This record gives sequence, structure tokens and C-alpha cells, in this order.
Amino acid sequence: MKAVRFSRFGGPDVLELVDLPEPHPGPGQVRIAVRAAGVNPSDWKKRRGLMDEELPQTLGYEAAGVVDEIGAGVEDVAVGDRVVGFSMDGAAQAESVVLSHYAPIPASLDFTGAAALPAAVETATRSLDQLGVKKGSTVLINGASGGVGSAAVQLAAVRGARVIGTASPANHEYLRSLGAEPVAYGEGMADRVRALAPDGVDLALDAAGSGVLPELIGLAGGADNVLTIADFTGAQEHGVRFSRGDSGRALHALAEVGPLIEAGRFSLPVARAFPLAEVAEAHRASESGHVRGKIVLVVAG
Repeated sequence: MKAVRFSRFGGPDVLELVDLPEPHPGPGQVRIAVRAAGVNPSDWKKRRGLMDEELPQTLGYEAAGVVDEIGAGVEDVAVGDRVVGFSMDGAAQAESVVLSHYAPIPASLDFTGAAALPAAVETATRSLDQLGVKKGSTVLINGASGGVGSAAVQLAAVRGARVIGTASPANHEYLRSLGAEPVAYGEGMADRVRALAPDGVDLALDAAGSGVLPELIGLAGGADNVLTIADFTGAQEHGVRFSRGDSGRALHALAEVGPLIEAGRFSLPVARAFPLAEVAEAHRASESGHVRGKIVLVVAG
């Protein structure tokens, strides 16, 4: 099968489409013929050597497709079912992948739309859980128009929170459509937030890693009320929590978001879709940092 891999660290040009052996599911797992796979910032961070040291590496933690092989003990899906889920081995950007955690694809979604869901929904849910966002909370989301930010805005609103989101002015109407009160990022951001919330906010989530943790701490009344998924160094410097998957994943979120999608209460736009062979271009788009929604790789077949 064809799969995305790199054997040295560097720019997008180090990515290769290589032939690898087909995987097979273990107990509780399923294998899918991949129709689409999500692209996330962690992909290009891995490619640049910022996360893992081993070589070579495959890429991709989320995929959607059709079940074609089932592991022992699996009774909730059958061969031929459409599912979306997580590749815990980081090998989803391929023609076949084993999923350790999965859920049915909502009837209203195609494979491309489904592949955008897992990482963004899990990360957003985990972050909101760790922050303690609930009904009546006022939460500020920095980087609210990206994949995780878009998911977090909607899921916080579903919980009954008031959401203020930072984005470029071009994305303000989009944020309003998701249920957030938009403010422009950049110099003066804190003043613009206080114009909406004079007493500050209860909680703040940094989904952009744009160096604003001191401002978020001031707005949220202390570092304990701030969490970042994108600024590890800043978190250490300012005493802010940094959330990553190895601290416990909110895998339940993938099944829970399906009914919200079908009820019209959640959507995650696909910013751009690239053929699997154009994975380098997908990385360039992701690394630019100016993406509304998710980037997805489309796998033929």
C-alpha cells in the first residue's frame, strides 16, 4: 500500500509516498480502506524534528474510510461500514490504516468532512474538560477560527458557555456563525476583550501559540485559568497548563459529536483538500498558519 513517510527531518520536500506492508487489526481494532485523512500541525512539527527523534516516521492520526478487516472481539461494526477514527500508530495518511478508536460517520457527512473531525474534536473536548468549561462560563479562545479553535467554540457553546474568540477580521463573521463574539488578535487584543467583558473572562484556551499567554493570564485572573495546546515553551515560562494527548485523551468525544452534527449544532469546515500525492503542498498550507477549518488528504479508491 502507498503511505506517507519521511526518512530525514526538514521541509515538506522530505515527504515521500512509499510502499509499505498492509497493516492488520489486533483485538478490538478495525482496518479501513482510507478515503480521506486529516492533516494537523503535529504532522509538520514531527517532520521538522520538533516532536519525535526516530526515523523513518509515518504520519497521520485520523482517517475516514470503509471497514475491510475486523479484529477479534469487534462486534459494533461490520465489513463495509463507513467509520472515522484514530490511528494511534500515527500512520493514517495511507491507503489502509488500523483504527484503535472509531465511530460511525454521520449520515450527512462525506469521507472528506468526516476525516476532519477526530483530532480537532478530541483536542477541543479534552481542553474544555481540563479547563472546566461549563454552563455560565465566559471563555476566551485564542485562535478560534482554526480546526481546534472552531471545534472548541461550538462545543463550549453547546455546554452553555459564553465564548469570545480571537481571529483576523476576515474571519469574524465565521466566528459569529459558530456562536462566538469575535475580537481581532494582535496589539490591543486584551483591551478589545475587556470592551466585551469588562471584568475579564473566567477561562482562556490558547489554540494558536501566538505568544499571548501573558495577556490571557491577565484576562482570566491567573495562570491556573489558562490552558494552551500550542505553546509548550510559553507554558513552562508562565506556569500555564499545556495539554497533550499523553495526559489522557477524550476519545469519547468522537461518538458524542455525531448527534450534534446531525442536529445542526456542530460543523467543521474543510479548508482545503489535497490528493495524497500532494501531501507536501498540504503541509505548506498547514504550516502557513492561516487556515479556516481543517486540511484533508483525499485518498483514491
